[in-house]
Amino acid sequence: METDFNQLNNGDYCQVIGGVHKGKSGIVQDLHTSKTGHLTLTVLQDNGVRCKTLGRNVVKSPHK
Repeated sequence: METDFNQLNNGDYCQVIGGVHKGKSGIVQDLHTSKTGHLTLTVLQDNGVRCKTLGRNVVKSPHK
């Protein structure tokens, strides 16, 4: 099981640092832990596009 070192919350601004969506940033939405214990979330980008990723691929950052 993963440990959330970033202490992410819904509404926080974040940057994706790994995985398919690397380089994207936006607001954290739909934060939850899956049945397998992995932290998953949706990132709502400034242009309105959403992407789903794992919590381990995301770091909390100050809003632009």
